[in-house]
Amino acid sequence: MVDFAESTKMAVKTLAANRLRSALTMLGIIIGNASVITMVGVGEGAREYAAGQFESLGPNVLFIIPGSPASQNRTLERPRALTFEDSEAIATQVPTVDSVAPQLVTQQTVVAGNLNTNSTITGVTPEFTTVRSFEVDAGRFITDEDVERGTRVVVLGPDLADSLFPSESPIGQTLRIRNVSFEVIGVLEAKGAFLGDNQDDIAYTPLTTLSSQITGNTSPYGLEISFISVMARDEQSMTAAQFQIQNLLRLRHRIVDEDSFTVRNQKDALELIGNVTGALTVMLAAIAGISLLVGGIGIMNIMLVSVRERTQEIGLRKAIGASEQDILTQFMIEATILAALGGAVGTLAGSGGIMLVSALTPLAAGVSTTAVIVAVCVSGGIGLFFGVVPARQAAKLDPIVALRSA
Repeated sequence: MVDFAESTKMAVKTLAANRLRSALTMLGIIIGNASVITMVGVGEGAREYAAGQFESLGPNVLFIIPGSPASQNRTLERPRALTFEDSEAIATQVPTVDSVAPQLVTQQTVVAGNLNTNSTITGVTPEFTTVRSFEVDAGRFITDEDVERGTRVVVLGPDLADSLFPSESPIGQTLRIRNVSFEVIGVLEAKGAFLGDNQDDIAYTPLTTLSSQITGNTSPYGLEISFISVMARDEQSMTAAQFQIQNLLRLRHRIVDEDSFTVRNQKDALELIGNVTGALTVMLAAIAGISLLVGGIGIMNIMLVSVRERTQEIGLRKAIGASEQDILTQFMIEATILAALGGAVGTLAGSGGIMLVSALTPLAAGVSTTAVIVAVCVSGGIGLFFGVVPARQAAKLDPIVALRSA
């Protein structure tokens, strides 16, 4: 009967006597485990980051943009633009909609005194802060009266305010956009970046002012806008709101074939990003898993070398009564210890890598318990699998031949 305790004790002593070789043997397993755990953690962090970015756009938000869903029209004609009148129709005729925020976006140079910067200028209505969950930090936001009268007022993102007015309050100050003077009436609270686009470096003006005095109205159908943000009444109304908006715009644009607009659901975007990041995580984990396979091959190679080096020891043990099962067990235990210890060290290294990623990037990467369990189990299994061949070779050695070859 095999004495597992004795076999384990001998295996540990043997590995301890060859520390450098044991450490080098474990290196492949360590790198494999660390890579798998780090890549899975980064993938999960990317998914959480993307979800947080979309949630920052506001709750229950739909986005309506010009162009067909397939991003490819059957003619070379430019699709009919969305208009301010479209947004008003959605606000008044779609019962599942709570607020509608049309937006007109352009890039312009903003000048304040002797300072200037190239920034995004967005024409909006008062509903913008409700739909997109923005808060005013100082001053006030654009009102319905500003939109109706086309007043030359502007609200700044905090980063843009700091760039243009670094040493004084921007409220009440004047800046110029294409040589048109605007009065700063407010500064928004910090919102952060959305997928790399800094939302705090934007200037907001009344939509009518931007259209009439900066960009010019180029649509024959009405006041042209870049896109429309819509907030549904609640999460359960999202699908109904999307369907009703599509039907209304088809009637308004007299569409009988392919849509000239696209309604994007926030949840659909989140699901798409989740699928992409999930597939990317699996791919990265699979690539990193190759290191585990390489580590297993390394274990087998070193164990085969160990069998040849310890031929005399094996012969002597078998000569004094050790069975093939005893020899097989010892070598299998050695391989398993190498793989398991390498897995443990790799897990620690992977956890450290995730902490480093979290500290140096916006990704809130975390250690996946599932990834740790799978990686350690796989590394242990690899040790067993690749330890079989050298263990069987050692167990089959003839004691007489082994002693003679020593």
